[in-house]
Amino acid sequence: MSAKDRLPHEKGFHISWDQIHRDSRALAWRLDGQGPEDGAWRGVVAITRGGMAPAMIVSRELDIRTVDTISVRSYHHQDQGEAEVLKAPDADLMGDGTGILIIDDLVDSGKTLELVRAMYPKAHFATVYAKPKGRPMVNTFITEVSQDTWIFFPWDMALQYVEPYRGTD
Repeated sequence: MSAKDRLPHEKGFHISWDQIHRDSRALAWRLDGQGPEDGAWRGVVAITRGGMAPAMIVSRELDIRTVDTISVRSYHHQDQGEAEVLKAPDADLMGDGTGILIIDDLVDSGKTLELVRAMYPKAHFATVYAKPKGRPMVNTFITEVSQDTWIFFPWDMALQYVEPYRGTD
């Protein structure tokens, strides 16, 4: 099988626990002092489930104790569908989003962030990784990957042998 014959998700970018930790800390450093209240942030909201590990790291690094979640489903296995909110964060915390960091692991098509941004237009949206289609939806990110790259996060992986990208002959 040639590289041209591979499905988009077969162009994999594997992220280790160490890498997501380093990149999430880099995201925190980039966000440090950028909040609207004398540089501070009022709270962190993780988009579940992928945003939970980065949000925990960012909130720790920036000493933000108020952390909540928003549950949004936009993938059914590897197929993208319409985004829907399954659980919203505390309304009193959120307001219009001013001073709130909304964290996810990845912005792909941007559908999830578009939905959440409509709910909290003044929040600051940050992801660890960004694809070109979703980039306009995010304020801050660390690494851009191509649209046809499938990111394999450590919480989705098991240790096993993987064929080289170009195969073996």
